[in-house]
Amino acid sequence: MNRHQGSKGKGKPSGRGSDNSKGKSYARGNAPIKKGGVTPTPKPKKPSNPNEIRLNKYIANSGMCSRREADEHIAIGLVTVNGKVITEMGYKVKLEDEVRYDGARINPEQKAYVLLNKPKGFATTTSEGKGRTVMDLVANATTSRIKPIGRLGRNSKGLLFFTNDDAIADKFTNSKNGVSRLFHIELNKNLRLEDLKKIQEGFKVEGKLIAVEEISYIDGASKKEIGLKVKNTGNTIIRTIFDYLKYEVVNLDCVAIGHLTKKDIPRGSWKHLTEQELNTLKML
Repeated sequence: MNRHQGSKGKGKPSGRGSDNSKGKSYARGNAPIKKGGVTPTPKPKKPSNPNEIRLNKYIANSGMCSRREADEHIAIGLVTVNGKVITEMGYKVKLEDEVRYDGARINPEQKAYVLLNKPKGFATTTSEGKGRTVMDLVANATTSRIKPIGRLGRNSKGLLFFTNDDAIADKFTNSKNGVSRLFHIELNKNLRLEDLKKIQEGFKVEGKLIAVEEISYIDGASKKEIGLKVKNTGNTIIRTIFDYLKYEVVNLDCVAIGHLTKKDIPRGSWKHLTEQELNTLKML
């Protein structure tokens, strides 16, 4: 008989029933018993919210720095979430939260720059319940949450720019140093020369100066058709001008935004800006 094997019913139990040499005892099912009672059942982990991510990851995803560097920025109070300074490590944010580093807003998504040649019949809005919108036309352009910069009326057509890059968006909304837009406009009647000169010189409507960069008749067309260049994100100024001068805008087509044109973009289609186009836009 092997000296490590006892006879049946005699000697020390073998296996995991007890091991006094190591000072441990085991409960049924081999679960260790701690002094003073059975090990408490661990609390279930709180399920993670898929719509929330750690603040340091949010910052790192923006491309600004690494997670470790983000933690350092957070610790010294350089990061705010919805206007509140956050210094807590592991703090979680939602994608829709406004996160700023040293006052500048950051975005955790990949930057996207989309140029649409808008047809008539689509509203320029991100709101639902407005019928057909420009967001339907660019739905497959990117997974980033882009939005239209400026407006074109439902019955207007032409170029409309989309991005999630706030720095670029700010260039469009700055009426003094912003990006020029060139419109091809058709009126319900010939534009009188004196009215064209009045628009060139600028005039006031309800005390507000209405000014454009350029205006001219379209070569080879009737005096109903004009080209108008403005530094403005929408077409409100155009409506204001011609309502005041008693003309009706029959057709409005944005044919250029800065150096960007409709070349190779069929009506209703879109394209991503090339790196060269983007760099030129940033320098405007």
